[in-house]
Amino acid sequence: MYEKEKSMIMRACLRMKEYRLISLTGGNISVKVDEDTYVVTPSGMLYEDMTLEDLCVVDHAGRLKEGSRKPTSDVAALIYIYDHMPKVRATIHTHQPYATAIGMNNDSLPACMVTLIDANHARINVAPWTRSQDIGMGKLAVDYAGDANTVIMKHHGVICFGEDLDEALYAAVYLEEAAKTYVMARIMGAVPELSDEQIAEEAAGWQSYGQ
Repeated sequence: MYEKEKSMIMRACLRMKEYRLISLTGGNISVKVDEDTYVVTPSGMLYEDMTLEDLCVVDHAGRLKEGSRKPTSDVAALIYIYDHMPKVRATIHTHQPYATAIGMNNDSLPACMVTLIDANHARINVAPWTRSQDIGMGKLAVDYAGDANTVIMKHHGVICFGEDLDEALYAAVYLEEAAKTYVMARIMGAVPELSDEQIAEEAAGWQSYGQ
């Protein structure tokens, strides 16, 4: 069952590898099917070795409904996000290096590039550290998301979300592109920020982008 959701997750896993957002078994992907059904990646498996049969279907308590693998250890945090952000239907958690580096000594990543604004809509906040595998990851993601589709977790990584998996993936990819560009720009000097009006104007334009 849930072949559509599983196939979407498998494609997104390979895209994360392609864009170098993950290494080895780090991070996870999840999709909400309904209030008691979530499809998630398994714990501690190499993405390139995964098959559809390795993906896990869990209930609202994180208990396995379908599959033979142990689900991601962050499942409680992910379900907390779904419970408290009703529009979210998919999440991607990575340890992508440039965005994570921003979180080491900054409170946020400014909305400094059009692609970052397009995919994430706003400044990206940095949430305080909490250990991995803890529901606190989900609580902090909800508390610090603001108007953006991403939260940077200090000393950890990022959690991106969207109304579908493509939206979450775009958020993650364009976040890393912007973070890398911002780090390089900071080497050369101060980076001027866009005004709230400029950010809103760019974000509005994304609504008519694409086919």
